[in-house]
Amino acid sequence: MARRYALRDDQWERIKDILPGSADWVGATAKDNRLFVDAALYRYRAGIPWRDLLERFGDFRVIHARHRRWCEGGAWERVFKALTEDADNEYAMIDSTIVRAHQRAAGEKGRRNSRPLAGQKAD
Repeated sequence: MARRYALRDDQWERIKDILPGSADWVGATAKDNRLFVDAALYRYRAGIPWRDLLERFGDFRVIHARHRRWCEGGAWERVFKALTEDADNEYAMIDSTIVRAHQRAAGEKGRRNSRPLAGQKAD
């Protein structure tokens, strides 16, 4: 179930070397950056609190603390920039600020057989 919320292999290849804890990074090498990234994505895409993360991701408190460190250190911003350079529009959205509807698309208003609103005179 959690796989549909995870990064695809091609997306992972684009970001794996820019993450804290990778082989080229100064400091300790992370155990499993991909599992951590998948945990964070799962949490946001499923819209759940940290404490409701699946057990396979590990202790939610450790994941949350690491997420906070990555936020403060700019790691998520680097990931976002790397993934948006070649966007596939998988999560493109359209809202009413882009799409215009005809004025009569909202319903009965303006039709000959419609009833007048309270307090209005009928034609």
